[in-house]
Amino acid sequence: MDQYFIGLDVGTQGARVVLVDQDGEMIASDARKFMLDEHFREEQSPAIWWKDCYEMLSNLFQQLPSYLDKNQIRAISVTSTSGTVIPLDAKNMPLHPAIMYSDGRSAEQGKRCREVALKHVKDGYTGFNASSGISKMLWFVETYPENAKHIAKWIHASDYLVGQLSGNYHCTDYTNVLKSGYDLTHLQWPKYLFEELGLQESWMQEVVPSGSVIGKLNEELATEWGIPKIDVVVGMTDGCATQMASGAVNPGDWNTTIGTTLVIKGVTKNNVVDPLGRLYSHRHPQGYWMPGGASNTGADWISLDFSGELDALNTAAETLIPTGLLAWPLKQEGERYPIMAPQARGFAPADLTQEMLYAANLEGVAFIERLAYEIIEELSGEKVAAIYSGGGGANSIVWLKIRASVMNVPTYKCKEASGAFGAAIMAAANTYYSSLTDAAAAMAKVEKKILPDPELHAQYEIQYQQFKLKLKELNYIS
Repeated sequence: MDQYFIGLDVGTQGARVVLVDQDGEMIASDARKFMLDEHFREEQSPAIWWKDCYEMLSNLFQQLPSYLDKNQIRAISVTSTSGTVIPLDAKNMPLHPAIMYSDGRSAEQGKRCREVALKHVKDGYTGFNASSGISKMLWFVETYPENAKHIAKWIHASDYLVGQLSGNYHCTDYTNVLKSGYDLTHLQWPKYLFEELGLQESWMQEVVPSGSVIGKLNEELATEWGIPKIDVVVGMTDGCATQMASGAVNPGDWNTTIGTTLVIKGVTKNNVVDPLGRLYSHRHPQGYWMPGGASNTGADWISLDFSGELDALNTAAETLIPTGLLAWPLKQEGERYPIMAPQARGFAPADLTQEMLYAANLEGVAFIERLAYEIIEELSGEKVAAIYSGGGGANSIVWLKIRASVMNVPTYKCKEASGAFGAAIMAAANTYYSSLTDAAAAMAKVEKKILPDPELHAQYEIQYQQFKLKLKELNYIS
């Protein structure tokens, strides 16, 4: 008999829920846009999140197909933004709106957290900045000292939804705590948080492996929705959930998601420590590591400069590659990964046709992706075996062909690489399957496999080395 799992994704501007079976087949879904004010990138009301998620889940359960046995719904898990935190009082009520990851008011605290961490952390994460949860905790304590007296617990965005579902607000997972200062090597809250930054150990949550069951669905909600008291599985960050959805969960597997930006996440046997802070590593629930980084280069240039004509452009690109040209479609000032160069600017030859510029830009992003993976291989000592690709960039078959040939590894287009789907995989990982890898193997689907073209790879090898030389000449890399 089929078993069913729920994944809930709470993003910056809205939420999505999916119900899938044990094979990863989509049964039902729903989505909501939050009613937000102009300060939504700084603060948001967790009550608004829960109101919309409650309505969304209620609607989903009401609209389920008649053949589905609700008694076979097994578990739910939640994903949300990394670095967003909420102070709770002793009754688990928010003392303040959620302080969003995108809130820049904690820049000074972020700098201080990084300086202190660098003194104490040798082989762990020290890249704290304004987007880090720990920076926001410190900012709140220093900005609202009277309110800080009433803090019982600091929690993360997904933890709030898990708490509303189960009543357990005091547990979180490996991925949420990275930017809150938790030591993922020794699995403990480090003393410098309390002895030098002035936070309190009692404020910190219990940390468990991602995919752990931490409670049952609230009885009132179960009765109202007509479902069992299903398992509630601890939440995780949205980037890691998308990685789960792609199927990149085994050592050597990597996920590249190309949306507005290019995000790379993967699995290694050993912790990857980047002294320059370009990469950071999450802890895999099975003891591996999940390093990753985010580039300012992505697919935003397509929507800005080439919208409305993509089919024709992709068809033309098939006949133009390899272009032999050097282009980098960086649309903003500065790059953070794989190059740390605040002075970086995009470039392209002058007087190109739209078709030729489009093709050259596709190649340029592929070269940035390869440079990122070269750094990963150098730091980890491990080889990239396969790339699972998601995001809007994966919809271009010619781009997949370019990327597979530049990287010279198989590239897989994911069928459903979303945060909500990743959360559903997490819900199944230890409630139906014996591990995350087993759940992902059964549920994550590959829509298309793209193999490298040997002839194209040979030509791209020359072009890629020329691309790196160009970056050196511009002093973007050493």
